[in-house]
Amino acid sequence: MKRRWTNFKSPLADTIKAFLAHKRALGRRFWTEEAALRLFDRYLVDQGIATIDAITPARVEAFLASRPRTRPRSYNHLLGVSRRLFEWMIAQGTLSRNPVQIRPRSTTAYRTPFLFDVPAAKRLLEAAEHLPDNPRGLGRGRAYPVIFALLFGLGLRVGEVARLCRADVDLSRRLLLIRHTKFSKSRLVPMGPRVAERLSRYLDHCEADRGPLGPDAPVFSFTANRHVHPTTITQVFHGLVKSLAIAPPSGVAPPRLHDLRHSFAVATLLRWYRSGINPADRLIHLSTFLGHVHPSSTAVYLTITTELLGEASDRFERFAVPAFFGGGV
Repeated sequence: MKRRWTNFKSPLADTIKAFLAHKRALGRRFWTEEAALRLFDRYLVDQGIATIDAITPARVEAFLASRPRTRPRSYNHLLGVSRRLFEWMIAQGTLSRNPVQIRPRSTTAYRTPFLFDVPAAKRLLEAAEHLPDNPRGLGRGRAYPVIFALLFGLGLRVGEVARLCRADVDLSRRLLLIRHTKFSKSRLVPMGPRVAERLSRYLDHCEADRGPLGPDAPVFSFTANRHVHPTTITQVFHGLVKSLAIAPPSGVAPPRLHDLRHSFAVATLLRWYRSGINPADRLIHLSTFLGHVHPSSTAVYLTITTELLGEASDRFERFAVPAFFGGGV
C-alpha cells in the first residue's frame, strides 16, 4: 500500500524545502524534481540516517539501487536531481563535498521519434471525430479532433491545450494566450485560418450545448465544468493510434502524443529549407513559438529525417559546387 505523503523529515528536510523555494523563485515549477527528492528524503528516514555527514557516496548509490529504473533517462533524472541538490548546498557553504559520485547511465539506446505527416494526422483527426460519447465524456467526437489539431498544427504541449480557458481564445485576431507554461511564462500563439475556423465551430457547439462560456470556463471539458486532464487526452490518443494500426518504420519509436509537437517542429524546419530560408536564422523564432527558453531546447525536436538530409544536402551542393569549380573558397 502506498504511504501517504506528509512532509520532508530527513536531516535534509529544511535544505530541500529551501532548495525548492529557490528554484521556484527563479520561475521553475520543479514538480518532478520534488517527487524525486521526496523519494530520497523517505529513503534516508527509512534507513535511520540522522545527520547530513552520514549521507555518504555509498548511501546515495544504495538509494539509486533501491529505485529500479530500466530507462537510462529516468535513472539519470533521479541522479541529476540529487546531484543538483548537493551542488546547491556546496554553493551555500553548508557542505564541502558532493556525495553523488556515481556516473550517469549511457543513453545509446535512443530511438527516433515517430513523425506524423499530414495524411497520418488527418487519419488521426478523422478517427477522433467518430469517438463515441460515454457517461464521463459527452461530445468527445467534437472535442478531440480540435485538441489533436492544436497539438499538431500549433505544436502546443498537451497541458497547454488542456488548460485553455475561453478568455485565452481570441478568434478575432486568431490568437491563443498560453498561460503558465512549463517555464512559468505566458506567450501568444497565432493560429492559421483553418485551425481558427475549426476552433470557432467547436466553441459555437459548446455554447449551444452549455450556454455562454464565461472567461474562466475551460475550452475542453467533459465533467463538472472542469478542464480535461492531460492524461485522459494521452489515453484517448493511444487508443486511436492502436485502432489505426500505425506501424512505425524500423528504428522508430511507437507514436506518442508528444510526437505531434515534434512533428510540427520538424515540418517547420523542412518548410524553411524548401523556401530557401536559413533555419539557423529562424531557430529563435521557432523557440519562441514553442515556448522554449533557449534554442538548444528546440534543437531536440529537429530529428534528422531523410527529407531533411536531402534538403540540407541540396543546399550544401548549391553552395559548394560554385565555390569549388568557380575558384572560390
